[in-house]
Amino acid sequence: MEQVIINGAILSANYALIALGITLIFGIMNVLNFAHGQLFMIGGLVVYWISAVVGLPYGVGVAAATLSVGLIGMAMERGLFARVMAEAGREENAMLLAVGTAFLLENAALYLFGEKQRGIPPMVQGVYRLGAAFLPANRLVVFLISVALVIAVLVFVHFTRTGRAMRALAQDRTATTLMGVDAGRISMLGFGLGAALAGIAGALLISVTGVNAGVGAAISTKAFIMIMIGGAGVIGGALLGALALGFAEAVGYALFPGSVTYLIIFVALIVFLLVRPQGIMGRPWG
Repeated sequence: MEQVIINGAILSANYALIALGITLIFGIMNVLNFAHGQLFMIGGLVVYWISAVVGLPYGVGVAAATLSVGLIGMAMERGLFARVMAEAGREENAMLLAVGTAFLLENAALYLFGEKQRGIPPMVQGVYRLGAAFLPANRLVVFLISVALVIAVLVFVHFTRTGRAMRALAQDRTATTLMGVDAGRISMLGFGLGAALAGIAGALLISVTGVNAGVGAAISTKAFIMIMIGGAGVIGGALLGALALGFAEAVGYALFPGSVTYLIIFVALIVFLLVRPQGIMGRPWG
């Protein structure tokens, strides 16, 4: 049980970065970014290229992954999503655009890096023993960094002028615009921040599990599970969803084979959505 608790806590912290990113994008743009997992993949591959190929320190790779994926997210919002939403005015068009963008990024990564799993050595060596459980030092570092980043994002969103503008835009875009907020600029920054969080998650987890060109679909699926559990567009709900999925995985992998674990998770999710389709913290009206 101690091992399950430790594994669940580590998974939840890592998933929280992914869930927060896609929640920010959905809350501000009202679009499910199906390319979110591919942004995670890019973050990991950038770290692999800088650390394993170029030979620069891991910290430089993480910084480069954060900046590059954030800029890609901002470019996607300005050059793709904002234009489509302005012209079409239908969220379905933007979702189809996101699917196409996901395939584009995935195939670009496949062309540049191939289909092999890519990884880098752990940041730190060693294993700690906590009672009957074992905790690799590298996973502990990743956990602490993830928790610190989640706290930093929450502080930014709740206590800075730009963060409050993002929250206001997510609640009522028209009223926020009438109050003088530059909706276009805030949307671009929010999309960039959400993408950067996915990139950081990929940059951290490449030292634990590695990444490949096809990992994006699985990560996007997990992101959608988390926001459906917690409530789409709700930051607190994203964290609850990450906690629920992390511990569900930890318990499932301890008791069942991997494929059976996600079969049970999907069945439980269907039943949950039949009872509460808006999620734990979502509003019944949308």
